[in-house]
Amino acid sequence: MEALRIYRIDAFTTERGHGNTAGVVTNAVDLDEAQMQAIAHELGHSETAFVLPAQDPSHHVHVRFFTPATEVPVCGHATVAAHYALALEGGPMGIRRQLTGAGVQTVETRWCNDDFAIRIQQNRPSFADPLAPELVDELLVALSLENDDLDPRCPPQFVSTGHGKLLVAITRRDRLRELEPDLAHLVELGPRVGSNGYFVFTLDVEAGDDALTHGRMFAPAIGVDEDPVTGNANGPLGAYLVRHGLLEAADGMARFRGRQQAGNGRHGYVDVSVKVENGEPVGVTIEGRAVLADSIERERG
Repeated sequence: MEALRIYRIDAFTTERGHGNTAGVVTNAVDLDEAQMQAIAHELGHSETAFVLPAQDPSHHVHVRFFTPATEVPVCGHATVAAHYALALEGGPMGIRRQLTGAGVQTVETRWCNDDFAIRIQQNRPSFADPLAPELVDELLVALSLENDDLDPRCPPQFVSTGHGKLLVAITRRDRLRELEPDLAHLVELGPRVGSNGYFVFTLDVEAGDDALTHGRMFAPAIGVDEDPVTGNANGPLGAYLVRHGLLEAADGMARFRGRQQAGNGRHGYVDVSVKVENGEPVGVTIEGRAVLADSIERERG
């Protein structure tokens, strides 16, 4: 049988060794769930994408996503990586519909500045109620933050565009860089706050910064202590900022760049567009660049 084609792609960056690394298997047909999980665990990236044939005419390709510990419904940086790898193999440019655990998404591959850029239409945003005060208090303990660190304009709130995150705004970028959360406490807190992922962000940016926000993302419950750059955090963040009056729309669209840097120094960015109707966010698109780190072929079995 044809050997597995396995790629390591740095997504949401144009610099090799930065962004968020994803594994991609572009010809995962006939792999079962246990084999996919084993490969994802072996590769050790926050997510690995497995590209499978379409199941019906509603989509062009089926993609499944695994962390080292479990399957997740959808992943932004691994989607960028998967479609970038397909483009490297000579796959078609333009729009494809991909089936994921979060439904069918529209993904566009386009040529941009002598390389490929991947644009993903995420699901319509959905909002949970802001976190109850007693849970906010416990969240602060788990994140090693004080109440004064919170941005008063931004209530901690779970927002989803397919694979949601708890969004937590703080006032100062230096506090963001210093964060050392209690990961075990975040895992224990997850079921009570309704999220396995915690995206801590700030609107505190320096003069001349090309980004509106800077963030860090923690998801230890799914085997990802810290994610370097997260499409399924920055996308919901765009909808959140519109909802709370912190991102303005022009001609029905609000746009911003979100930057992210992990404690280990890996960094990257996500370009986010939010469709706005009557002042409310109704659609989110994210776009990312990518770089090939390496690729191998491996016999199946």
